[in-house]
Amino acid sequence: MSREKAAPGKSIAREWAEAIIVALLLALFIRTFFVQAFKIPSGSMLPTLQIGDHLLVNKLLYGIRVPIVGKRYFDFFAPERGDIIVFVFPEDPAKDFIKRVVGIPGDVLEIREKKLFRNGQMVDDGDEPYAQYLDQSQNKVPRDNWGPETVPEGNVFVLGDNRDRSYDSRFWGFVPFENIKGKAVVIYWSWDGEETWVRFNRIGNLLQ
Repeated sequence: MSREKAAPGKSIAREWAEAIIVALLLALFIRTFFVQAFKIPSGSMLPTLQIGDHLLVNKLLYGIRVPIVGKRYFDFFAPERGDIIVFVFPEDPAKDFIKRVVGIPGDVLEIREKKLFRNGQMVDDGDEPYAQYLDQSQNKVPRDNWGPETVPEGNVFVLGDNRDRSYDSRFWGFVPFENIKGKAVVIYWSWDGEETWVRFNRIGNLLQ
């Protein structure tokens, strides 16, 4: 069977260029609206997330966010307590941050001597098995003592799992829904670049 020829006036190089452009546009579309990769650069989410973990972020779960406009449409689900989210850092829109949601609209939150209180009830260690405290001192404000404050509508309050080593809502305030890019769902790659390099035991782990 003879090989099909390119359409008249259309070179092989042009066909390849068009295919590459379409592939790049498709990848950009998927990254913008559906799934995005995110790399953990710091230890603020230890022990849940390690430096060098690479995550996939579901960008569709909370609705479609239009980057330039900064608005969200078709809100399928609202962020819930315990969700690990990636969001535009309020103090520097050029940066993305990753933290865990601990307060949703209407929650009254307070931190007393490191202990998190929600709606007047202390959140015990069994409810937050991921929370880590490494510094025994308890007199730092706002890290160890904060609030009480009510989470306003259209916002969430976030903390890092590494509570003593996290720059989060205690310091710079609430995260507006429109700043949330998506929910981190799975570790697809992990390496430390120093000792074990590839951490095969972390690859494929679903985030909770």
